[in-house]
Amino acid sequence: MRIAQIAPLTEAVPPSLYGGTERVVSWLTEALVASGHDVTLFASGDSKTSAKLEAMWPCALRFDKTVLDPIAPHMVMLEKVRQLAHSFDILHFHLDYYPFSLFSRQPTPFITTLHGRLDLQEHQPVFSTFPTVPVISISNAQQKPIPQAGWIGNVYHGLPKDLFTPRPVKPSYLAFLGRISREKRVDRAIRIAARCGLPLKIAAKVDKVDRGYFETEIEPLLETHKNVEFIGEIGDHQKSDFLSGAIGLLLPIDWPEPFGLVMIESMACGTPVIAFNCGSAPEVVDDGVTGFVVNNEDEAVSAVQRLGSLSRAKVRERFEQRFTSERMAAEYVAIYNRLASRKKPSLHLVEELEPLQSSIG
Repeated sequence: MRIAQIAPLTEAVPPSLYGGTERVVSWLTEALVASGHDVTLFASGDSKTSAKLEAMWPCALRFDKTVLDPIAPHMVMLEKVRQLAHSFDILHFHLDYYPFSLFSRQPTPFITTLHGRLDLQEHQPVFSTFPTVPVISISNAQQKPIPQAGWIGNVYHGLPKDLFTPRPVKPSYLAFLGRISREKRVDRAIRIAARCGLPLKIAAKVDKVDRGYFETEIEPLLETHKNVEFIGEIGDHQKSDFLSGAIGLLLPIDWPEPFGLVMIESMACGTPVIAFNCGSAPEVVDDGVTGFVVNNEDEAVSAVQRLGSLSRAKVRERFEQRFTSERMAAEYVAIYNRLASRKKPSLHLVEELEPLQSSIG
């Protein structure tokens, strides 16, 4: 099958450090190529892939300080994809709602995986305006705020089976991994670790937009709680050691998390997750097997005391069953085939297709 994967230009594919969407696009693209498909990746020029690369900007926009309007390169990319659309059996976008209008007016089937939150009021008119555009969710919880959208499936993220593996080390601390922002609630993680009398290691990116929050609200906590180590942003090559050394990963979120890659990264290392009951957490964490889903800090503290009852081998085993990139690619290919088998433009496809739910849900 001739497949186009269209990625954001913000980060390279895969990103050198933080970057959830671009990382998933990379894993999906590589799994599709390994399965024998003819894949073209539209992404930044510093991307690395075994697919054919169509470089839409010399480097990731995050690192190009000359770019003041990041939307402009994306608009150029969309037009380039439209010009080449006839060369593909399916177009797979990872650009939120950007392609909806333009690609509803051409015959090549297309889908969009929605990677972000969908609960903002401004999302309502967008999906009401384009109710027949076929879209994929990354958790069932993500669908709830916009039931009027053209949902044709839910596909959980997956990562390469051997990308992260358990290390033979004795776990000795709690871990927080990802990004520091108000909704990620690293402040909760600090308090939970302190109440448990355990060290906390924080490996997290601080975006420019969150710098003020970090300096005014988080840095004082780091100074107060001496048993907390702020490591900063880490890359994939560091995660197996970081996560394997953790007794558990804390995900004390306070927002409707669409998926939460850090949870399956942790599971790949055999490290259980304590996640607050928001968004996708109850779908991703098998409570009592790969971790615990909690409702507040008191429950989180209690869950930390029970982490020793969980089998880290079982955590890894469940990851292999549910969250590999091979499984993710197979589920997407099934959707691609259903769409490509229709002769009508994508604009009308949602009415004909029954939604496909992930087999691991």
